[in-house]
Amino acid sequence: MSTNDNSSSMDKSTFHAAMHPWFAMGHLTPFLHLSNKLAEKGNKVSFFSPRKTITKLQPSNLYPNLITFYPLDVPHVDGLPHGAETMSDVHISISHLLIAAYYLLKDHVQSLLTDLKPNVVFYDFAEWIPSFTTPLGIKSIHHTVVSAASTAYLLVPSRQLDSASIARLSPNGEDKTNTEIKLMGPPPGFPLNSPVMLHRHEVKTITSFATRKNEVTGLSFYEQVTNSLKACDYISIRTCREIEGPYCDYIETQYGKPVLLTGPALPEKLTKPLEEKWANWLGMFSPGSVLYCAFGSEWVLRKDQFQELLLGFELTEMPFFVALKPPVGCTTVEEALPDGFEERVRQRGVVHGGWVQQPQILAHPSVGCFVTHCGFGSMWEALMSHCQIVLMPHLGDQFMNTRILAGDLKVALEVERREEDGWFTKETFSRLVKGVMDETNPIGIEIRENHNKLRETLSNTALENSYTDNYISKIHDLVK
Repeated sequence: MSTNDNSSSMDKSTFHAAMHPWFAMGHLTPFLHLSNKLAEKGNKVSFFSPRKTITKLQPSNLYPNLITFYPLDVPHVDGLPHGAETMSDVHISISHLLIAAYYLLKDHVQSLLTDLKPNVVFYDFAEWIPSFTTPLGIKSIHHTVVSAASTAYLLVPSRQLDSASIARLSPNGEDKTNTEIKLMGPPPGFPLNSPVMLHRHEVKTITSFATRKNEVTGLSFYEQVTNSLKACDYISIRTCREIEGPYCDYIETQYGKPVLLTGPALPEKLTKPLEEKWANWLGMFSPGSVLYCAFGSEWVLRKDQFQELLLGFELTEMPFFVALKPPVGCTTVEEALPDGFEERVRQRGVVHGGWVQQPQILAHPSVGCFVTHCGFGSMWEALMSHCQIVLMPHLGDQFMNTRILAGDLKVALEVERREEDGWFTKETFSRLVKGVMDETNPIGIEIRENHNKLRETLSNTALENSYTDNYISKIHDLVK
């Protein structure tokens, strides 16, 4: 792979972009999707990725003549599993160790950027990028792959979650109660009448995540992201105005710089069929009758939560396909099943602990409902499906994504939880799912109609092309 300066050889109507995403598939994959959009218009992309992960990304590289992968060897950090490269390889409780390894690659990434001399660098977690690239004349774009609502609610200057502000809020070192109360409401100037808010059990996880200092950087996650958004040239968000317009405008006002929108984050077109085993099983049921459930690759339920959820599916008396990791303390899903569960649901239920082809499952005609954690990638897959959508968020941006779909857009329903600890019951879960699947239920009808209208709008090719053309035009304005 050549690392020569190519700026003189490239057509002035195109540019050279470097991509340095966080080491999680939920970040690497959207960055590659953006790379494909840039390459489609003739632009060159240098993509930095953990070495072994490149093989997973290569099939989605639609322009190998323009998109080149540069491997990064993730260094070992004490406590990090040997060979771990991405968040898929570690439990979320030790994510800070992967962050430490990510930052140890700083010198190598700087060396690559010095040799490659791209016109612009896209990044997310590497907040040091602007201070390094600006003196070199390289532009920087902080590209956000989570919802604009999440950034607008949590990661803006007016939120004042930096260490100094928190110290003023709790001058005597009290617990984080004051910060948690503050986070339950929106920051000053937030879009009026927005349904985006947090419950008590939700702010507990977010407060710790946003305010805990990282040992390597000395910064909290809030400080890391807000510093980056202040220092970059442009802010880019993987979203569209049809979903999150007011939140994008709020971010632009807070940071005083252009916010570029990629447009609808549509899933890639399916190129592989669904695995025959699952296609045959789903094919046994009538159209739109099967409930499908998945909560992403990072979150692991407690055993009591896992069992209560499965009992909720059983109570629906509908066929279901649940794809979840084994709960905490278990090595397989089979050992965590409720007593007698497997025998009772044998003919109509599957609980699978491994990876599945989610887009293909959602596209199967038998699947009629998607129970999801509402991670940003799954959110878009849900919106572009023909399934009814039921939401059970667990952490971070999933809470805000859920409020957008259930509150702003009214295309989904959220499972009711206990305020203090987030517990749900099998009965409340079952009632909600049965209601949304009932074709005579007024709420289910409204949700389905709203979803159908929005899907039609988002799948408009002209809309997507308009966003892409405008996005690339703005980058040309930045780098010229």
